[in-house]
Amino acid sequence: MPRRSRDPGRRTHGGRRPQRHKGALHGQGGHRANDFRCVGCRLDVSLDAPGTMHRNHCPNCLVSLHVDRRIPGDRAADCHGRMEALSMSVRSDGEWMIIHQCLSCGELSANRIAGDDNALTLVRLAVKPLRDAGIARRLLFVP
Repeated sequence: MPRRSRDPGRRTHGGRRPQRHKGALHGQGGHRANDFRCVGCRLDVSLDAPGTMHRNHCPNCLVSLHVDRRIPGDRAADCHGRMEALSMSVRSDGEWMIIHQCLSCGELSANRIAGDDNALTLVRLAVKPLRDAGIARRLLFVP
């Protein structure tokens, strides 16, 4: 069996080779520098969202985290609770919004849908009040 040459530049003290550079996987964020892991479906989600400036929810399951306080993208909320998609709403200009409710503090928020949101999940959310009349009453606060 041929022996490898002993190149002192390739070995660290102790006789071991230095670990090869894995810049794509380690470092300041590395491969996930522009991603977050969804708390609902556990998929890696890109922060880039077509049609909106700040990604606030998972495009697959529409789950969000309570990270913004008053202004979208401010990331100033202290709660950081899980936010479930309750329903959808339409603004007067025709823009569709997802209504989220924080499971920790109960706060409601409206988030724009993004261009890459799962269309089937959005349709299921839109028809949810039709399946359960109780949901419509709770959302409209009708006694």
